[in-house]
Amino acid sequence: MAPPPPAAAAAVRHHRPQLGLLRRGGGLLHSPSGPAALPFASRGMAVAAARLRLPPPRFSLSPIPKSLSASSHVPVRSLFTGIVEEVGRVRRLGPPLAPSGGGGDGGEAPGLDLEVETRSLLAGTQLGDSVAVDGTCLTVAAIDPAASTLTFGVAPETLRRTSLGERAAGDGVNLERALKSSSRMGGHFVQGHVDGTGEIAAFRPDGDSLWVTVRAPPEILRLLVPKGFVAVDGTSLTVVSVDDEGGWFDFMLVRYTQDNIVLPTKKVGDKVNLEADILGKYVEKLLAGRVETMVKADS
Repeated sequence: MAPPPPAAAAAVRHHRPQLGLLRRGGGLLHSPSGPAALPFASRGMAVAAARLRLPPPRFSLSPIPKSLSASSHVPVRSLFTGIVEEVGRVRRLGPPLAPSGGGGDGGEAPGLDLEVETRSLLAGTQLGDSVAVDGTCLTVAAIDPAASTLTFGVAPETLRRTSLGERAAGDGVNLERALKSSSRMGGHFVQGHVDGTGEIAAFRPDGDSLWVTVRAPPEILRLLVPKGFVAVDGTSLTVVSVDDEGGWFDFMLVRYTQDNIVLPTKKVGDKVNLEADILGKYVEKLLAGRVETMVKADS
């Protein structure tokens, strides 16, 4: 870009560092309390003037507001990656040993306690922490270091939406603690909010890898795309194929993944917890809103 003409450059040098408004046609637009703006000569000149007249940015180094201090309650949702830390073992699934007295409303069946034996998750885990158990975000309600167990309360709604109610003593479950800000993001964003359950339809070996086909309901299948993400029992996996008409999708497990998750130990017909990628849910809602707006505009 050519430099501004001498007259324009002089105008830039002699004006005070305040940026006024420009008006087409070379005229001036005066602000109520400041001097006239520069003539509307060229885009390059206006940019140069803006660079000269803008005050330097100021950065606040004030302390964190009280509303965001540690003493305030700031709700934070747990986040997981779908990279399983450990396969735990169910020690017990049944009614709470010490009833809280809350009970269900209207005769609703109460929730259950899920006690899981773990080797490595005890270190650093505290009461109230979130842990994904087979992809279901649960809260640690009790810790027994002597027995190496974590106990979680499983609400009735969780039992209805997931396959956790079918677990029995001795069953393996995938475990992952909530993501820390310093953790590596190895999988994808997993909330631990199960969308529904699927059913294992087939296993097919391929060398040392394993193909897995899962039947899923339409409301989950429509959120899955080839090469996209899905969490199956809390494991972050890459979708290979999706057949909406057939009602299934598939993926492949490499040898390492087979050795470190529960899925290969299950059998055809077993249920698995499914959570679709949250990006697909947002896109679906945005598109639904756009279509609704267009329909209303046409009506």
